Amino acid sequence: MTANNNDENASFALAIEQIVAEKGISKEKVLDAIEGAIAAAYRKDYGEKGQDVRAEFDEVSGKTRIFKVVTVVADDPPAGGGVENPSAQVALSEAKKNDPEAEVGKEYVEEVTPDDPHYGRVAAQTAKQVIIQRIREAEREAVHDEYKTKEGEIISGIVQRVENGVVFVDIGRATGVLYPSEQVRGEHYRLGQRIRVYVVKVDLGGRGPEILLSRSHPGMLRRLFELEVPEIFAGSVEIKDIAREASERSKVAVWAKEEGIDPVGACIGQRGTRIQTIIAELSGEKIDVIEWDEDPARYVRNALSPARVIAVDIYEEEKRAVAHVDETQLSLAIGKKGQNVRLAAKLAGWRIDIVKMGEEAPQGSATSETSEENKLSDASKAEEPGKVDEVKEEVAAGFADDTAAKDEQPVISEASEEGAMDPAEKAARKEASEEASTSAEASADRQSKESEEKPAE
Repeated sequence: MTANNNDENASFALAIEQIVAEKGISKEKVLDAIEGAIAAAYRKDYGEKGQDVRAEFDEVSGKTRIFKVVTVVADDPPAGGGVENPSAQVALSEAKKNDPEAEVGKEYVEEVTPDDPHYGRVAAQTAKQVIIQRIREAEREAVHDEYKTKEGEIISGIVQRVENGVVFVDIGRATGVLYPSEQVRGEHYRLGQRIRVYVVKVDLGGRGPEILLSRSHPGMLRRLFELEVPEIFAGSVEIKDIAREASERSKVAVWAKEEGIDPVGACIGQRGTRIQTIIAELSGEKIDVIEWDEDPARYVRNALSPARVIAVDIYEEEKRAVAHVDETQLSLAIGKKGQNVRLAAKLAGWRIDIVKMGEEAPQGSATSETSEENKLSDASKAEEPGKVDEVKEEVAAGFADDTAAKDEQPVISEASEEGAMDPAEKAARKEASEEASTSAEASADRQSKESEEKPAE
């Protein structure tokens, strides 16, 4: 008989170990589930409604002990409190009759284990469904806790099934959901295909953890750079901002924390090996890596890359920037369907207006970053206010289309050019003019001598 009991106890302990290994939950949670189920079974068979019953289960011996708990509460109002559940509570005044040291919150524990030595095992069998349910809940919580720590990370998974455009991905102990809004346009997912996804959010639902995945999230791009660029992983290069339109184009602003490091070159890699790996993972998505700058004007100039920007006017109060570009760079600065300037504005956090060089910027107090070409243009406009006013009148009347605007640009006169030149450039031009004049006089003398010698011959 003793041998049989030992075998049963050993098998019971083995079953607990197996549950712990298979479900990936702690032994304490399994034992709590068993004890809670046994207590519920006792309350059903022997206890009273509302009774506070607790169980202790010994996994080694398989024995169970049942306890009834009564808690001391304050007396009836106006002292506050009062007995609401007579089966589990006792008033402080009543408790002090038997225990002078009684106080509010003190618990009196009484063992009420049935005489049947096999009751614990019988109760466990009776409460089998309760135990299974609690173990499932513990398993869901364990899976939720595991993947909650992976929020904001990239994980690998296998496409399990596709239903109405929604992709279900097997990521190990759970299944993640990749909705159409989080997918990259143009990508097609096949059953059994292994893909890398970004964990956006993990919630605990009624049927288990709900894991939202994405391949279009900007965080996906950030994590890929951290995986492929050692300088970013080590912290010597930092990703400041990311603007992404999945499947089409992205802009990444990087900054070097240490001197002597080229942040853009580090991200691109030798012959573009690092950036090409990221582009391949994102199905050919174009990526612009630009250098971050604390000066808004230079940052906006860099953000509009690959277009070459001549000057940038910053309007702090309006959080607006006006970028001046050459006419040949206008379409490149704006981009296809406005994509380049839209991404640049999202990256820099400024509203960006693109204008052709020579056009007047909107009125307002601006801190301007200008090049020498812009200064020369400003000087010429100062010399010819009438011409500028004429163009402005035509624009206001609705006649300044692209061709008219091009024809009516202010003409830079010689006087205005001289006014915009520095002394060194003036001296150089004067010297060149004198050399040209001397050369012309020498040529005229030579031709005159030749014409005089011919008749003599």
